[in-house]
Amino acid sequence: MLLKVQMDTQTSNEAIKRGSLLKIIEGKLDELDAEAAYFTVEDGCRTGYIFFDLADPSQMPKISEPFFMEVGAKIHYSPVMNAEDLRKGISAITPS
Repeated sequence: MLLKVQMDTQTSNEAIKRGSLLKIIEGKLDELDAEAAYFTVEDGCRTGYIFFDLADPSQMPKISEPFFMEVGAKIHYSPVMNAEDLRKGISAITPS
């Protein structure tokens, strides 16, 4: 799964001043056992891209709410595949 977290600038500024932004992000990366995480600026906002295995969709609120509540984030989930998943998927549709 790809989780895009786009943080409200003013709210995330306050989280930085409180010293909580890194704690929120690092805690979530640990909790998700993230395969990779990248951070940039998109649409003028602090933005993170977090790749992880979502075994149970019912976990989405638990994952999202700290970002909503603590940094006023916009959240987007996108299913993604790694190279092994792609090989398996293509093999399933390719004639033998």
